[in-house]
Amino acid sequence: MVAVAGDGQCEVVLVGCGAPSRGMGWYHAEQMLKGKCPSAKLCFVVEPWFLGAGASGPGGPEFKEFAEKATADHGVQFLSSVADLPAVAEGKKRLALISGRTADNPKLLGDCIKAGCSCIYLEKPGAPTVTELAAMRDEAAAAGVSVLMGYNKNVCKYVRKAREYQAENGGVITFVSNNTYENTKESLGECFERNAEGMLKNMAIHELALLVSFFDVTVENIAECVADKEFSSSQTLTGPSGKEFTDFDKVKFTIKTKTGKEVSVQADRCGGDTSYAKVEKDGQEVFRHSMPDEEDKANVSVLENEYPGAMPYFFSQDPDYITVKERVANFCANGVEATGVATIDIAVETLRVAEYLTPTIREQLA
Repeated sequence: MVAVAGDGQCEVVLVGCGAPSRGMGWYHAEQMLKGKCPSAKLCFVVEPWFLGAGASGPGGPEFKEFAEKATADHGVQFLSSVADLPAVAEGKKRLALISGRTADNPKLLGDCIKAGCSCIYLEKPGAPTVTELAAMRDEAAAAGVSVLMGYNKNVCKYVRKAREYQAENGGVITFVSNNTYENTKESLGECFERNAEGMLKNMAIHELALLVSFFDVTVENIAECVADKEFSSSQTLTGPSGKEFTDFDKVKFTIKTKTGKEVSVQADRCGGDTSYAKVEKDGQEVFRHSMPDEEDKANVSVLENEYPGAMPYFFSQDPDYITVKERVANFCANGVEATGVATIDIAVETLRVAEYLTPTIREQLA
């Protein structure tokens, strides 16, 4: 049995699966294999590490088990290189979902274009630097390939509800992003190394994409950025490789634009598994909506039982991952507009803002 895209489906190439229970690519695969994105048919997985040097290392045996089951049950083909992909099936469109290491993305995008992908779903932040991401945007545009971004918070419920409340009642929104890392040097050191692009290009990049998408935030339009010195913290820690990495373990800041908008972001690596948006007026909180909310917690419980030990944020953001993937797949397969999904143009400006804010905030905290 070989996986083949059906009517109204694009054939999906997942590039960068990662370890089961840990890798974002793996969770994307699970959702597609369970049919949660009707317009997406997972046909290929490209995983250089676990099909190469990492096969016998941590996560290797688990990946092998996952691959064997996906092949036997769904006909998914596993490859070690994008170059090994066969030609696109006749009459079908091919979507690449790139979910590998950020540093590898510039080359992977070019490889996927050569492999006949007409659309690319690129995980955040897209590339290590603005220069690289802008070059990727230009390369894709020259090839006529659409690139859409995995900024799932652009379509999620708590963001929409906070924006709706503010539009009707005024006030200042704070987007609060939390992760569940242990507040130890070992745990944060591993986090700092694995996400070496830094907090604002990694964890908080989703919130910066919201600012660019909905609050007119650009580098040129920032009037001021004020860091919350009492909340924010930066550390230099040793990662598993023995190298040192400096990053924020938590950060909070408020941006005011030249066009009169104000918005705040708060991110904490050790803040727990609930993220939310709140609206404040005259220093008092008047609205809050969380992710997951009460409606979604039942789904979280089901997923926790289905995937014991997996990263908790997979479960709280599960519906939003589905929404973004399905909109991108439906656009690729059927030409339906991917409403609300961030484009690579949004991603380039988001990365520009991240590169501008990181030294600005560090200087204030010094």
